[in-house]
Amino acid sequence: MIFTSSISELNLKDSIISIGNFDGVHLGHQMLLNNLKEIAIKENKNSIVISFFPPAKLLLRGGKFLSSRSEKRKLLEHYTPDAVVMIPFDHDYAQLSKDVFISELARLEPSQIIIGKDFKFGNRREGTIEDLKTIAKSVKTLDLLYDNNGPISSSRIRLLIDQAKVEVAAKLLGRNYSAVGLVVKGQQRGRTIGFPTANTQTADNKALPSGVFAVTVETSYGTYKAMANVGKRPSFPELPAALEAHLFDFNQDLYEQKIKVNFHKFIRNEVKFSNIDELKAQLQKDKETALSLLQ
Repeated sequence: MIFTSSISELNLKDSIISIGNFDGVHLGHQMLLNNLKEIAIKENKNSIVISFFPPAKLLLRGGKFLSSRSEKRKLLEHYTPDAVVMIPFDHDYAQLSKDVFISELARLEPSQIIIGKDFKFGNRREGTIEDLKTIAKSVKTLDLLYDNNGPISSSRIRLLIDQAKVEVAAKLLGRNYSAVGLVVKGQQRGRTIGFPTANTQTADNKALPSGVFAVTVETSYGTYKAMANVGKRPSFPELPAALEAHLFDFNQDLYEQKIKVNFHKFIRNEVKFSNIDELKAQLQKDKETALSLLQ
């Protein structure tokens, strides 16, 4: 599979192409990507996914993303396209006219372009489906995917993550929401009270829920049940906000290793404790709750 940041680096002509932000690669995105894969196989053509990072809306309006660049790449690779183009979306790129994007795509002489019904592109989102029809043999648009509460969208999932509703978010993603990060040395206070934690440094602007959660953690040693605290750690106000995971029945060194934290269930909000004994007692309760929830 080819992975690049520029359409101009590709030479896969007469391909089936899908374009979108794909932040989080939720069920709606998966429907589109499966469609791309099926058509490419049926017509014996190459498949190309064109995406942007960060998502256009977040660059222009602020906010956090569901998938970092590397997380999104891995999620897209699952659908085995022949190429993934991850265009760096910055303020200069946002100013480009629709004609620049169309001329780049035209070089590939697309056999078919598959997009969501609400897809727009170019400066001020002036590019439309009609513009794509001028360069592709055909353009297929897919309706948004709905559940009982409305269309499944990245913005809706971001709101759910902000509200710590990780179980609802999982239903829209088709999997548990997760965060990949590097384990770095923290203050090691958890170790002194019998609850050592993996202090996990995620990508800047990664959307994270706040509170205490039942999680599973994927490491180079295997996958472990765990509990995670995400937030400001009110009992230690001098420390920065963090994602810390305490892995059950685990005693290996994870420093400078990447781990993946999968959020399964919300346990409680963060609380400030008056003393260490109170904190230890609550952590033991949290562990018991997490183990029960992860059965």
